[in-house]
Amino acid sequence: MELIGNVKNYDWGKLDTDSYVAKLASANDGSFRAEKGKPYAELWMGDHCSGPSLVKASGGEELGGYIQKDLVGNIGAGQNKLSYLFKVLSIRKALSIQVHPNKEEAEKLHAQFPDVYKDPNHKPELAIALTDFQAMCGFRPYEEIHRLLSSWPEIENLLGKDKIGSLASGGEAALKNLYASLMHSKPEDLERCISGMMGKICFKIFKSELDILFFQLHKDFPNDVGLLSIYFLNVLHLKPGQAIYLAANVPHAYISGDCIECMACSDNVVRAGLTPKFKDVDTLLRLVSYEGAPAEDKLYQPVQLDRDNQPHTRTFIPTVPDFAVAEIKVPKGVSQYSVTNRPHGCILLVCSGKATMKADGLGEVPLEFGRIVFVPAKAGPTLELQIDESQGEFVAYQAMSNDF
Repeated sequence: MELIGNVKNYDWGKLDTDSYVAKLASANDGSFRAEKGKPYAELWMGDHCSGPSLVKASGGEELGGYIQKDLVGNIGAGQNKLSYLFKVLSIRKALSIQVHPNKEEAEKLHAQFPDVYKDPNHKPELAIALTDFQAMCGFRPYEEIHRLLSSWPEIENLLGKDKIGSLASGGEAALKNLYASLMHSKPEDLERCISGMMGKICFKIFKSELDILFFQLHKDFPNDVGLLSIYFLNVLHLKPGQAIYLAANVPHAYISGDCIECMACSDNVVRAGLTPKFKDVDTLLRLVSYEGAPAEDKLYQPVQLDRDNQPHTRTFIPTVPDFAVAEIKVPKGVSQYSVTNRPHGCILLVCSGKATMKADGLGEVPLEFGRIVFVPAKAGPTLELQIDESQGEFVAYQAMSNDF
């Protein structure tokens, strides 16, 4: 069952035809035309009320309504909504530094502040790089934070040399105290610190990676507290196919590039910087995980569930039941391949190549770049692909509930 995805035009998205989202949308929806200078940030695939996908053959019916009909039947026992939201992101400038509450905290926050936290669900996320992708994720090792902060007298003046020094032996408690000082910094003190740092960076002949990132972020978010977070948080450079998993309370921000993203259905965000939006600092400091770890520890590794029969499928399986994502990359020269459907069905997004899928009750479904297909559980446990070898490598991503 072919879907039309929902396009989001957030300011941070890549512009017009530079956006991978716009390219997918053009292929996915014959009526879509990218407008010059307009950002195309996200393509949503699912039944989330803020951006539901449409069933192409139905003349515009929302996927959620279609799922609940007897025509499709339940996608799983007692389940008539998807437990996940599947996305593609194209990022031109950084998204806000943020954390997401766990389920228990989300329920409390929604009950107390429904205008800010609009639903009672958690929002763990998985991001898989489609292109070279830059992100911040989790706190650096404490010794590394100490070294970076100590190299800037401006930061020592802002946060206190003794507080920074305590990181060398104080661990998590010292970081918690130091990060609270940062987030409660007075605007005029922040501006003085950032201005001094910016002046030094501008006159450096040889700029470090963090100097370049500071300069880049400053253009979009001058005097924002998030500028200093690059010395606290790991900065990762993901190659296509690499992934990060963002569990509850892990501080993170996407900086640039294109990615597949899958998450639990929620809009709950506690922001910490690089944004003009509301920052709930007290909630942030209470929830955020202060665990320090190296950048390489933040890479999330997939597994091969069936090496013999599905050697070209890698599956990312998070620690929550809401979702999992399989990456299907079938090399040129393979003409037939099978994909496992899940008991709750799945959504397939095709990113390259061409194939025909055969499944019970669906007949033959053409698959090519930009095609989005919802496969209900009644289509059976096995989806057979007949691949057009003349089109080169076939690449698709499969989102599903995590019943592994």
